Amino acid sequence: MNAANFGGNPQERARNPNAVRYPVAKLSDLPPGTMRAFEVGSRTILVLNLDGELHALNGICSHAYSELAKGFFAGDLVTCALHLSQFDVRTGEPISPPATEAIAKYALAVDEGVILVDIPD
Repeated sequence: MNAANFGGNPQERARNPNAVRYPVAKLSDLPPGTMRAFEVGSRTILVLNLDGELHALNGICSHAYSELAKGFFAGDLVTCALHLSQFDVRTGEPISPPATEAIAKYALAVDEGVILVDIPD
């Protein structure tokens, strides 16, 4: 999908001067309790719908570099299928080993029913 210039308020632009906003999916394609991975540039981004609250995380486990979309999403945790590391979808922080490093969290927005993820350039 095509990238659009980073939008939002001036304070957000000041904190993320090199961010680019990418449309990844229609909101209707990601109902509550689901997750989907998207290739955005060279990154795999995992977008999760936690009871109507959207979150975007790096889609690759920080422990063994497995695709998190092949894992499980339950409650507010995403679990890597390879070694069962769990991450908090709100923060990207690891909750259970073997992962010890957080995964990146990305800002996102919804505009006219389209989910937009802000990726640093």
